[in-house]
Amino acid sequence: QVQLVESGGGLVQPGGSLRLSCAASGSIVSINIMGWYRQAPGKQRELVATITSGGSTVHVDSVKGRFTISRDNAKNTVYLQMNSLKPEDTAVYSCYANIRDSTSYSYRPWWGRGTQVTVSS
Repeated sequence: QVQLVESGGGLVQPGGSLRLSCAASGSIVSINIMGWYRQAPGKQRELVATITSGGSTVHVDSVKGRFTISRDNAKNTVYLQMNSLKPEDTAVYSCYANIRDSTSYSYRPWWGRGTQVTVSS
């Protein structure tokens, strides 16, 4: 069984910073893409950023220049450094990873439970 566990959310003032972490564990053979999504109250879930095993990244326009996704392949962990946070960044942030586990020859997506990020003065 595979598990993704996020940490690092919380309450921060506008202009502040937070760093989210998401560690994947279990019977993992390999992980190709890892990423972060977010969902604000009353809104659809949206992609924030993704990163491949080789380090290629994609960030949604609304976070470019403020958020940075990174990963540690040895630790099966993905990070999201969030700077210059705005109230509109308030959402539940969930990580995902496309994982091949020991029971399959194919990759499939796994999701964390999410961590709340609230940006407010």
